[in-house]
Amino acid sequence: MGNADNNRMSALGRYYVKGHYGNKESNNIIFEEIESLVLFQVAFWPDTVSKVEKILNSELGIKKIPKPGSSIINSSASVIRVEPLKIWVTAKLEEDTSKADTPILDLSHSRTNLIIHGNDATKLLNRFLPIDLRENSFGIGAVASTMFHHVGITLWRTERGYHLFLPRGFSLSLFELLKKGAKQFGLQIK
Repeated sequence: MGNADNNRMSALGRYYVKGHYGNKESNNIIFEEIESLVLFQVAFWPDTVSKVEKILNSELGIKKIPKPGSSIINSSASVIRVEPLKIWVTAKLEEDTSKADTPILDLSHSRTNLIIHGNDATKLLNRFLPIDLRENSFGIGAVASTMFHHVGITLWRTERGYHLFLPRGFSLSLFELLKKGAKQFGLQIK
C-alpha cells in the first residue's frame, strides 16, 4: 500500500473512544472498527464471469464468484456478492482491468467497516435495520444491502459478527445511533 493509505484517518476518528459504556454489569455488545479497510469493487456481466473468476483464482485462490447475497472467505481475502453483477473483495487486486473487461474500483476510502458482535448484537441491529436477522434467515456468510436511518448500507455476517459497511460521510451519525442503542445492553468498544 502506498503512503496515502498509511496516513488514512478513520471517519470515526476521535469519536471512537475505547472503553465500556452503559450497563456496567455486562458487555453484551462489542464494537470494533477495521481502520485500514481494503475494499475493491468488481463489476461484471454474465459473459465476463469466467474472466472475473480467473482473476479471483490467480490472485486470491478463490475459484468461484459467490451466489447473490452470500460470500466466500479464505485465508487471503473475502469475496462478498453485494449485487447481482457486483462483488466486493477485501484484498488489493492487481489485474489490468483493460485486459479483463471488468471495471475494478477501489472503495477502501469510501466506507467505514464497523463490526458488531456479542450476545445482544442481533437484538440491537433488529432495532435499526428492516431485515430479518435470525440465523435461519441471515446466517453466517449472508450479505444484504439495506437501509439504516435512511442511509444505504451493506451488512455482512461472518463468524466474527456483523460487518456494517457504512458510507464514510454518514458513519459518525450512524455510529452514534448504534452506540446510544447499545448502552442498555452493555457496550464494549475495542
